Amino acid sequence: MTRRFHPLLSLALAGCLFLTAPLPGLAGTDTSGAEVLAQKPTGTVLLTITGSVAGAAAPVTVQLDQAMLAALPQATFTTTTIWTEGPQTFTGVPLSALLAATGMTGRAILARAINDYSVEIPVETWPSDGPIVAYLRNGKPMSVREKGPLWIVYPYDARADYRSEVVYSRSIWQLDRLELKP
Repeated sequence: MTRRFHPLLSLALAGCLFLTAPLPGLAGTDTSGAEVLAQKPTGTVLLTITGSVAGAAAPVTVQLDQAMLAALPQATFTTTTIWTEGPQTFTGVPLSALLAATGMTGRAILARAINDYSVEIPVETWPSDGPIVAYLRNGKPMSVREKGPLWIVYPYDARADYRSEVVYSRSIWQLDRLELKP
């Protein structure tokens, strides 16, 4: 797979990252999103993101491997789910931080799984405490059989409105593509 970058992408990414305040409760690294996304994946590509970036004439596509995801701002929480037994600890990149790192904008994300299941997630439904694109469950990478390698997870126990059919339908596992919708 190849990555296509518009020449203005690095400028847009840098501007977005320097103008965006850190999200509360995130433990980030010293690596900026622009630096991470300017790299070429060296491992298996886990996530492909396509969307519009200010100043770009055409949609931009970014591909990320696990190391690139791990270098972006992180969130970790423990919650129960309707698909697993007992409390589970998830680590990943908040969707809001992922978009900030790419510089992409839109009203919603179309999230697609390996099996082509898809769901649209409106941007305005993302509070600062969730959701994340989880790549670790209980400190370990998730196999496809374990709903991985990526899973959009909400801290279901944190708020009653996270325990609804709508949110459960947006909790897409085996995630491999995100497309920002204008």
